[in-house]
Amino acid sequence: MGKIKNLSLRKTIVLYMIISLIISFYLSALIMRIATTVQNNIWWKYVDQEEYFEMAEGDGRRYLPDVPRPHSYEMKEFDYHVSEICDFLQTFTVLIVSVAGSIIAVFLFYKHKLKCPIEELELASQQVGRNNLDFHITYENEDEMGRLCREFERMRGQLAENNQQLWKMLEEEKALRAAIAHDIRSPLSVLEGYQEMLSEYLPKKEINMEQALEMVNESKKQIERMDIFVETMRKMSSLDARELVAEEITSKQLEIDIRAEMNVFEKKFGKLYELKCSETAEKFSGDKEVILEVIENLLSNAFRYAKTKVEMEVFLTSSELQIRIKDDGVGFTVDKQKATELFYQQNVKDSLKHSGMGIYISRLYCEKHGGQLLIENEKLSGAVITAVFHRIA
Repeated sequence: MGKIKNLSLRKTIVLYMIISLIISFYLSALIMRIATTVQNNIWWKYVDQEEYFEMAEGDGRRYLPDVPRPHSYEMKEFDYHVSEICDFLQTFTVLIVSVAGSIIAVFLFYKHKLKCPIEELELASQQVGRNNLDFHITYENEDEMGRLCREFERMRGQLAENNQQLWKMLEEEKALRAAIAHDIRSPLSVLEGYQEMLSEYLPKKEINMEQALEMVNESKKQIERMDIFVETMRKMSSLDARELVAEEITSKQLEIDIRAEMNVFEKKFGKLYELKCSETAEKFSGDKEVILEVIENLLSNAFRYAKTKVEMEVFLTSSELQIRIKDDGVGFTVDKQKATELFYQQNVKDSLKHSGMGIYISRLYCEKHGGQLLIENEKLSGAVITAVFHRIA
């Protein structure tokens, strides 16, 4: 039965029609035989039986001849009508039964092969029309309708994913507008305040040169803050348009590049580091510049929050690259998922020097590379971030 369910529509309708014709043939033969028997029994009542048998014996036949048809006026009215019905059945039974069998075959074909998937697709279309994508098409036959339902289910899933991404983009755009309003307004307000103070008190010599220089230095910090923010916005605008460029990456080559980065951070932050790279002859195909940018962002974050040491492990295969970075700081103090969101900052003081986008950009680059960014806290202390990259052609 399972094989029949998975037959193609063309083979199924042919099978149904063949079965219908076979059944129609035998049923027609049975009906015609019954009609002939009934008709002969009626005619037999109006035949001179002695003459009939004498004629059969006189001709020397080994079989009885057909019962002769009596004239209509010789038969009773009821027998006449029954005889006419038998004539009709003998003439049109094959046509009637064949047509009826074909209609039944088509009906059964629709019921067993078309009705269920059509209802599924109709209901699914109504759900999509109501902007409801929280449903699934469960028709599993391996015929054309089954493939159509699976393709519709795939499109539904893709549409749901696109809607989620669109909603996420709208939320991030909302956060971006809020961040722009905050990060631009705050330094501008500070600069405006210092400018008013200098304009008012400096001509009157109510502040000394040391206080004036302090205001100038603070104003310079606010300008640097806006420069960082503008550079961050520039990176954001070019992130989606950036195309990945595949090149072969070896474990040894990657270790050299990472160690150079970690040496810079070690001197800058005055903290130790430990680097472990898997020794393998396999080569990974990926965008080296993107991978190193992600590593730089994650190392900057790890060294900033580490107490004394940052540990890093690199696992490279021909199909996947994993970068695991651990620090001995306090770990993530909020929901780990929020750490990868736009403008996340562990400490509000960071907003003076950092835009809070390093981990967010790293997550986007990992996803663009077919991977993901995993966030977790160590049981004792510290944060662990794992960047996963998948091979690209």
